[in-house]
Amino acid sequence: MSHLSAPAVPETVTGSRIAAVSGFRPERVVGNAELGAPLGVTAEWIERRVGIRERRFAGVDDSVTAMAASAGAKALSAAGLAPSDIDLLVLATCSMPSPMPGGAATVAALLGVPHTAAFDVNAACAGFCYGLGVADGLIRSRTSRCALVVGSERMTDWVDPADVDTATVFADGAGAAVVVPAERTGIHPVVWGGDGDQASLVAIPDRHGRVTMRGQAVYRWVTTELAAVAEEACARAGIAPGDLKGFVTHQANLRMIERLTAGLGATNAAVARDIVETGNTSAASVPLALSRLIDLGQVRSGDPVLLLGFGAGLSYAAQVVSCP
Repeated sequence: MSHLSAPAVPETVTGSRIAAVSGFRPERVVGNAELGAPLGVTAEWIERRVGIRERRFAGVDDSVTAMAASAGAKALSAAGLAPSDIDLLVLATCSMPSPMPGGAATVAALLGVPHTAAFDVNAACAGFCYGLGVADGLIRSRTSRCALVVGSERMTDWVDPADVDTATVFADGAGAAVVVPAERTGIHPVVWGGDGDQASLVAIPDRHGRVTMRGQAVYRWVTTELAAVAEEACARAGIAPGDLKGFVTHQANLRMIERLTAGLGATNAAVARDIVETGNTSAASVPLALSRLIDLGQVRSGDPVLLLGFGAGLSYAAQVVSCP
């Protein structure tokens, strides 16, 4: 079996950029009243607590890999590219039905490129931003010439429907970005890390378990620690927070998003609030929220947008990107 290697990236290329971003949202819409009744809470209580009004639940055929392939195909089409143009596929997910095999190779096969480099990244809700940082580095090093980064989650498979702390929050979906070489930097250096001492705050204890989350402790960590991460990402991009045109955080909790925005001072930025209609889709939330900002016309091509993912691990990653 022989395969042609990807064409070399021109020497003039010094960076990468996002060529397109798109998302896949399952058809089933689940409102707060439907979800809250069995839990003994009202629709208003859920919205007041986390800011969510409705979310999407995956259908029978909406596997992690199928949703990823759908989002990826839409992103490639929007970029004017074919699946055969990619030589790298990074799948960010923490909700595959089993630990092995990973899902990236299956996504590549579903797209019709079964022999491309493909691997999974599990940094939970920070996964997409981690994958974007990896793709940027591989393109800068001329190892890759065109990458597809996908965040795809079927979190409802891992949620205890009787647990009000998680059942009211998590949802399903996928978002994807096409990353290509660029003569100017379109994806700025990533600021990433984690706090393993607090890893138990969001976890699936064992292979037969369900997601557990100590929400108040996570809220305190996010609102006290991550504004500095966002500021550092802006500094590495050479931009002041007030000059951002968009701010897309992981869609975990609306009050959390608003606290982060106020702490950062991104006064001129359109702030993603996709959580209201989509819920918490873990690694899919950042690309889905960015895609919605673009679709609504709240950010335009070339605008500087700060992405900030955070979650189980406790992991985080942030980078400023140019809007496709």
